[in-house]
Amino acid sequence: MMSGNYTSIDNQNVTGSVPAVSDPPGQVSVKFTESTLQTFPPSSAQGKISGGSGPPRDADDTFSKPVSDSDEAQPRGWLRTFTIAAYKPYFDVDTSDVLERIKDSLLPFSGSFNEKTANTPDLYGPFWICTTLIFVAASIGTFVTYVAHKLQNKEWDYDINLVTWSAALFYGYVTVVPLCLYIILKYFSAPSSLVQLFCLYGYSLFIFIPALCLSIIPFDIFRWVIAGVAGFMSATFVALNLRNHIKSAGERWFLIVAGIFLLQLALAVALKLYLFTVSV
Repeated sequence: MMSGNYTSIDNQNVTGSVPAVSDPPGQVSVKFTESTLQTFPPSSAQGKISGGSGPPRDADDTFSKPVSDSDEAQPRGWLRTFTIAAYKPYFDVDTSDVLERIKDSLLPFSGSFNEKTANTPDLYGPFWICTTLIFVAASIGTFVTYVAHKLQNKEWDYDINLVTWSAALFYGYVTVVPLCLYIILKYFSAPSSLVQLFCLYGYSLFIFIPALCLSIIPFDIFRWVIAGVAGFMSATFVALNLRNHIKSAGERWFLIVAGIFLLQLALAVALKLYLFTVSV
């Protein structure tokens, strides 16, 4: 009897349902939801600087809210020239675009640069090419004069005018010459895009970067050869790309092309005479 009672009690305790333990007061149960992690990089990523990647989630309204024409009043007419939005398309290039255009500038006889950049001229490449030229010209010119003075046991002082002169030369040339050419072509009823001219002249100066680096070799004849070759390639690049367009200006098109060619050669001669007048 006694053992049977104990057996039935044990069976009831084992087979019975166990009540769920309730959470103590003051505590909140945590529930885990399904992960929403995304793969990296996003499959919808776009190229160039205008890609589709958005701002971080914790950014404020200034960054998280896209800017559109409806959000703020955009200046109209000539006032738009003084806004950043007017120049943004001319800096929307990637590395492959710039390298391809630099490659075309080193192949002056192809004459296809204007056709490739007719719809997408940029100012990013010309700006950095001119900026690089300024520092390369100033540094190499300074090094050449330093070595020359040391070999002659003379006192040497750094000439800051090399930087200012180089900046005035390259920035001035790539701005004033295309602007004057734009006015001339418009006068002869053969107008060209001003930005396209800036782009063409900016990339035409790239050949002077390796030319200046090679001019560090202490032979004056070699420097003249380098300056002549660089000037000829740069002049040919500009002249051939503008030749077909300038032909529509009439019978004087040849004089315009010749003037463009000679100006580029004059730039090379100016670099040689000012930066490398001292023979090491």
